[in-house]
Amino acid sequence: MILELGDDAEEFGRAALRAFEAAGGDDLVVRADADPAGREELVAPILRGLGAFDLKPRTDADELEAAAALCRAAGYWAIPYPLAECLAAPADLDVDGLIVVDEHAPAAAVAGLPKRWAAVTLAGARSTVAAVSAPGPALVAELTLTAVDDDGADDVALGLVLGSWTLLGMADRALDLTKAHVQLRQQFGQPLSAFQGVQFQLTDAEVERAGLEMLAKHALWSIAAGRPEAVDDALALRSAALEAAEVVFRVCHQLHGAVGFCDETVLSWLSRYSQPLRRLPWGLSATRERLLRRVGRAGLVGLYT
Repeated sequence: MILELGDDAEEFGRAALRAFEAAGGDDLVVRADADPAGREELVAPILRGLGAFDLKPRTDADELEAAAALCRAAGYWAIPYPLAECLAAPADLDVDGLIVVDEHAPAAAVAGLPKRWAAVTLAGARSTVAAVSAPGPALVAELTLTAVDDDGADDVALGLVLGSWTLLGMADRALDLTKAHVQLRQQFGQPLSAFQGVQFQLTDAEVERAGLEMLAKHALWSIAAGRPEAVDDALALRSAALEAAEVVFRVCHQLHGAVGFCDETVLSWLSRYSQPLRRLPWGLSATRERLLRRVGRAGLVGLYT
């Protein structure tokens, strides 16, 4: 079991962070929100410059790690682009990306993008996306599907795991922003970071974030190793990611106060654009229900036992 990314993947993630920052950083999500139809032109050149669309995470373990590091970097800057979905594109369908969907209410944050999408349910039923509705909050759109086959069982794990790596990057940034905020903000003649109550809250959030990072690496290894439990591990990772995001964003909003909900604050945009990842294809209770149905009395193996 290997629970660390390779040096090349780590360096690729750092290069992606620098590239996103140089291209506009936090301003990218603001511009995409104002013009959903322009985000392909806004973000795709950055990704092409990084070689993102040349990665083959399905066939090469090193490139799988690089894809995870790239998704984490994109999450850190709340890049308004379905990168995990594009990286998870199946090789046997003529599409640009793959979306894991709920079978009863398919939706994804893909509004305004001129791309061909495939969709897959947890049961492995694959479809092509025939139509995308007008954008809603955080560029989420309802999808109209046309059934293709039931051969998508191996597609589910990759889609769920890369999305969780994106959410991990968002948790990284939320905590970095909050640490900077409490060190800068003064109360009773000293920075907020000096108060024990603040330190305890930040510690709770960091424990959740660090635990999520470890489980994300385990689920990535599970896919690379071709384990039959890869989908179970991916569902367990998603459950852990949603729990961690709940704690991290709650703590970060509490320590920012009311200003954390204002558009002038980066945390507000980060929190808003984390919502599609946290609610689609399923929220926490629905993810737990599906995991329980899959593992039954046998339970999980590996780190999750």
